[in-house]
Amino acid sequence: MASKGPSVLAAGVFLGLLVPAFAEAARPLMPVTVFIFVLGTLLRVDPATVLSVLRRPAVSVLLPLCAIVVCPVVAGLAGHALGLPPAWTLALVLAYCAPPASGTSAVARMLGLDAAVALVATLAAMAIVPFTAPLLAQWFGRDPGVAIEPSSLALRLLFLVGTAEGVALLVRRFAKERLAAHAGAIDGIVVVALLVFAVGTMAGMQKSLLDDPRLVTSVIALAFAANVGVQAVAYLLTPGSVRTRLNVALLMGNRNVGLLWAALGAAATPTVALFFACAQLPIYLLPRVIQSLLPRLELLGERRRAAREPRAVE
Repeated sequence: MASKGPSVLAAGVFLGLLVPAFAEAARPLMPVTVFIFVLGTLLRVDPATVLSVLRRPAVSVLLPLCAIVVCPVVAGLAGHALGLPPAWTLALVLAYCAPPASGTSAVARMLGLDAAVALVATLAAMAIVPFTAPLLAQWFGRDPGVAIEPSSLALRLLFLVGTAEGVALLVRRFAKERLAAHAGAIDGIVVVALLVFAVGTMAGMQKSLLDDPRLVTSVIALAFAANVGVQAVAYLLTPGSVRTRLNVALLMGNRNVGLLWAALGAAATPTVALFFACAQLPIYLLPRVIQSLLPRLELLGERRRAAREPRAVE
């Protein structure tokens, strides 16, 4: 299942959308799956590799800050500039306040990208997000109908992340050798948790599509435009190889909105919940697209390098 992860995750979205009963059954499990894939990400930490990558400020500092500070601020300003309703702008900001998706390192591994970079950037962002997300939510959520209490959100995020980190430390302390021997199984469990989460996020989506297709398709379009736009900008601005660029693009575009969703609880307005649900579509579908585009992008990169070489010799 881990080797076919991108296809499995894409199938989960369609399964939840086409079979509402499955989505309704999976929805109560969503907070548990969030905990599982956060924990799975932490358990896949190789201390030596992490320490090596941590010495690269671009990965341990710059990437996380761009992801959870720069991106949501730009998203919020863009929402205001485009004249989006305050609730939509707040939903967009909250989605990009979230750290990179906890399954990104597993997806990066499936795509042949640098999983260590994805993991370190995700962990660093996860450690900071309980402090940045509440402040940004308060800043962009000034409308009385969508205001969020920052201290409550911070405490919930600290509880979710801190509990997973505590369990991961205990497991690593008492079962370190077993973790190394079952790394593939952990990736598989993360994929299963992501699959169940993907199915659960589609609960009520079919009904919403039938009741108000224009609203839902507009929110889906916004979710895809935001994700693709962020990934495209990150890809173009990142120096290095095609795989390095795709790795950064994936980190910037695909966010663990489930973490914010679970932390918000009842504070998540219907508009925020709808956007978070629609945001799952690009998160789970685009890795499969990237997987199919990767060989072509690498071939194009090789041709460009070959075209530059003769000029360099001259």
